[in-house]
Amino acid sequence: MRRTLLFLLIFSALHGSVFADQKRPHVLFIAVDDLRPELACYGKQHIHSPNIDRLAKSGVLFERAYCMVPTCGASRASMMSGIRPARRRFVNYLAWAKKDAPGIRTLNTQFKKNGYYTLSLGKIFHHPADNAKGWSQPAWRPKKIPWYRDEENMKLHLQRQKLSGRKRGPSTESADVADNAYADGVLVERGIAELGRLKEKEQPFFLAVGFFKPHLPFVAPKKYWDLYDHEKIQLPDNYYVPKNAPKESLHSSGELRAYADIPARGPVSNETARNLIHGYYACVSYTDAQIGKLLDELDRLELSENTIVVLWGDHGWNLAEHTLWCKHSCYETSMQIPLIVRAPGIKKNQRRSGLIESIDIYSSLCELAGLPKPKHLQGRSFVELMNNPEASWKTAAVGRFQNGDTIRTDTFRYTEYTNAKGKLLSRMLYDHKSDPDENLNLTSKDDAALSRQLHQLMGRDHKKR
Repeated sequence: MRRTLLFLLIFSALHGSVFADQKRPHVLFIAVDDLRPELACYGKQHIHSPNIDRLAKSGVLFERAYCMVPTCGASRASMMSGIRPARRRFVNYLAWAKKDAPGIRTLNTQFKKNGYYTLSLGKIFHHPADNAKGWSQPAWRPKKIPWYRDEENMKLHLQRQKLSGRKRGPSTESADVADNAYADGVLVERGIAELGRLKEKEQPFFLAVGFFKPHLPFVAPKKYWDLYDHEKIQLPDNYYVPKNAPKESLHSSGELRAYADIPARGPVSNETARNLIHGYYACVSYTDAQIGKLLDELDRLELSENTIVVLWGDHGWNLAEHTLWCKHSCYETSMQIPLIVRAPGIKKNQRRSGLIESIDIYSSLCELAGLPKPKHLQGRSFVELMNNPEASWKTAAVGRFQNGDTIRTDTFRYTEYTNAKGKLLSRMLYDHKSDPDENLNLTSKDDAALSRQLHQLMGRDHKKR
C-alpha cells in the first residue's frame, strides 16, 4: 500500500500539469477588422448577422466596449500587450507590439508559456512576424488570393498598382462567386481543419482567427449583397461636420482615396456613398457567415462546452457620419467596438453596459482560463462583471489617436488635442444623453469644471498645460 501511494504521489507530481491542461478551457479568439457594432444583436435590425447574434445569445454581449487606438496595428498591439498607448507607443497602423513594448509578454505568449498550443490564422497582429515566438507554429495567412474576382476590376487594380504602387482598383465588388473566392472563405476552411487537428492534441489550445472583412475594398460574394435592398440604404442623418467641431477632429478619409472609383478630394457622390454603405453591410454578412462555420465546427467536434469564445473588433468605422469614412478619429463611431464573450460556467444571453477597454480582454482571458496575470497588465478583468451586472466597475474608457486623447464616461465623450509639447490646441465635449450622435460640441468657457474633471480622469495634470 505504501509503495502504491508513493507511486501515485510521484506520478501525480510528474503528470499533474497534464491533467490540469486537460481541464483547462480552450480558447477561440476571433478578431474582425473594421467591424463596428452595427449588428442585429446590438439593436441594428437592418443588418443580417445571424451567427454573431447566436453567439451573443450564448454568451455575454458588452454594449459599450472601446478600442485603445482607432487604427489596426496600434489597436492590436495595445490589446495583445495589455498596455495603454502613448504619444510614441502604438501610434499607427504599422505598430509592432514587440518594438513598441519590448520585453512585454503578449497575450499569445502568456498562453503558450502556460501550456497552451497557440495558433494564429489570418490577421491577429498587423505584422505576422510580431511576437512570433508566442505562437506554437508560424502565423498563417491566405496567400495569392486575388483582391477582385471581376476581370475588369482586377485589370484596373493591376494597372493602378503599376502606375503608382499605391492606387487600388474599385472600392466595391459583387461577384457571383463562392465564399472561398476571397481570403476570408479560405481562412475559415483552414480554421475548420485546424480545429480538427487541435482536438487530437493532449493540451488546451488558443486558436486565434482574424478575419479581414469588412475592411476595404468592400468585395464580397453577390449573395451577401442581395441580402440588402439598395434602394432602402440611406446616408446617415448626420452627414455633416458637427457644430463647433475642431479641425483636428476631422480628416480627409485618406484610406478610401486609394481606390480607383473615389475622387482624390472632396465628397463622394450620394450614390457612391450608398454603394459603399451597401458594400460594408455585405462584407459584414459575409464575415458573419464564416464565423458561423467556425461555431458550427466547434459544435460538431463537441468542443463548445469547454471553449471560451471571444469576438472583438479592432476599432470602429465611419460610414459618412460627420462626412468621415474609415476610422482614424476620436469620435464614438471610430472608438466603439463589438465585444462578445462566451465562457464555460458563465450565464448565457447576458448584456452588460459597463465601459470596457480593449486592454481588459487580456486580463479577463487569463482569469477565465485560470492563468496567472502578468504584472504589467494595465487592463482590468471583467469576469466579475460578466457574473454580476451590479459589480463595481470602472467609470471611464480612455483612448487616443495621434494628437488626440479621448475619454468616454457614462454620459460624456471628451477629447483634447495637443501639440508635441503638450500645448492644448482644441477640445471636444459631447453629451451622450442628449446628443448620442455627437453633433454638437459643447466646449466653452462655461464647461471648465467638467472639462477639468474629465481631463483628470484621463490621467493628466491640467495645471501643467
